[in-house]
Amino acid sequence: MTQEMREFAIDRSRYDDATEIRNEFEAPEGLTEELVRQISKDKKEPEWMLEKRLKGLKLFLETPMPKWGPSLEKLDLNKIKYYVKPGMEESTKWEDVPEEIRKVAEKIGIPEAEKKSLGGAGFQFDSNMAYHSLKKEWEEQGVIFENMDVAVQKYPELVKKYFMSSCIPVNDHKFIMLHAAVWSGGTFIYIPENVKVRIPLQAYFRMNAMKGGQFEHTLIIADKGSEVNYIEGCSAPIFEAKALHAGCVELHVLEGARVRYSSVENWSKNTYNLNTKRAIVQKDGVVEWINGNLGSGCTMLYPCSVLVGERAKSDSIGIAFAAKDQNQDTGSKVIHAAPYTSSMIRAKSISKDGGISTYRGLVRVNSNAKQTKCRVECDALLIDGDSVSNTFPTMKIDTNKIDIAHEASVGKIGDEEIFYLMSRGLSEEQAMQMVVSGFIEPVVKALPLEYAVELNKLIELEMEGTVG
Repeated sequence: MTQEMREFAIDRSRYDDATEIRNEFEAPEGLTEELVRQISKDKKEPEWMLEKRLKGLKLFLETPMPKWGPSLEKLDLNKIKYYVKPGMEESTKWEDVPEEIRKVAEKIGIPEAEKKSLGGAGFQFDSNMAYHSLKKEWEEQGVIFENMDVAVQKYPELVKKYFMSSCIPVNDHKFIMLHAAVWSGGTFIYIPENVKVRIPLQAYFRMNAMKGGQFEHTLIIADKGSEVNYIEGCSAPIFEAKALHAGCVELHVLEGARVRYSSVENWSKNTYNLNTKRAIVQKDGVVEWINGNLGSGCTMLYPCSVLVGERAKSDSIGIAFAAKDQNQDTGSKVIHAAPYTSSMIRAKSISKDGGISTYRGLVRVNSNAKQTKCRVECDALLIDGDSVSNTFPTMKIDTNKIDIAHEASVGKIGDEEIFYLMSRGLSEEQAMQMVVSGFIEPVVKALPLEYAVELNKLIELEMEGTVG
């Protein structure tokens, strides 16, 4: 463990405590056409966006709940508040953000991280963006980094071309239909041809309202030969009532471009995290997914890469942590739709105190995708005999001349490992934490330092009290 990780202290209250603020508007529970129209009117959207919202609403109401995966029986969609608008305007200066909201951002560490290591940052609170800023050096190179609501106004042709069309259409599944109807805020990024933004851009999404829903939309377009590294963080306070997160991430990786998308999702245990993420990757493009999932009571999340151009590449690495009363159903999907494409999926999970971790993956190789290479590795760690690990890999191969491998392992922390570490002066709990830290190291190493440290400490917190 590095010196930075040893010294990093984390206050759980910075995530778990709600902030008392006066909202400008808080929708009643439930979803109606009137509310959908109001959201669109509030945001001064063009007619085509309202039509997309209404189409999503109609499909959502007609479509039954999914029957596969974790049970959603306790999620009453009629008791969610789909639109909560804090009384504030978006600002490009932290001092102009309302004090009570700025304090939340400071607790989480966003302004400090922006100063030290970010090219731009955004902070969304419930349904509205509170802060958004891009450093001048990237503005001068034509980079666009905007709140998604603002992008609809400022770049309508670009947004209309890519928003919920070829990547994630409105009719994709029930919770995307819902997202299309009530989406609010999020991030829009456009990287011009051959511009390489190697300093990360970051957005953080905070859900504060009780019985709240958050439906941010992330749309990234990396033009030919460009590069971008984007980070998302998420959290919510603890309530008794259920909350819902159904965001959407669309990545368009054009010819020869590279996009790295990193995410640490730390929702509270009363939250259903039903998120959808997908990338379309053109010729010689590269997409990297790095995911940490913990905190929520129920997660269904399977980042997907569609490799449509020759030599397109996808790498995905993720960690899911399930403790008591948590069901983490996560994985990855890759569709090889062109020859000479390659992919790597590495999935790790940890289960303790009866938690359920599930890897659910899909590798699809189309008939024209000759010379495809794909490797899938699933590793699960069980802390006790009450916890559960499941693996549901699916492979659909429609051609020959390919190289595909799948490996899966499930293990418990062995008594010999613990005894050896304790003989070196560690307590039993410290020894277990060290084994877990080693297990998640590939994920931690792939994250920017601040998020790597945070993920490591969050899992340390979850591990506290494991012994005895």
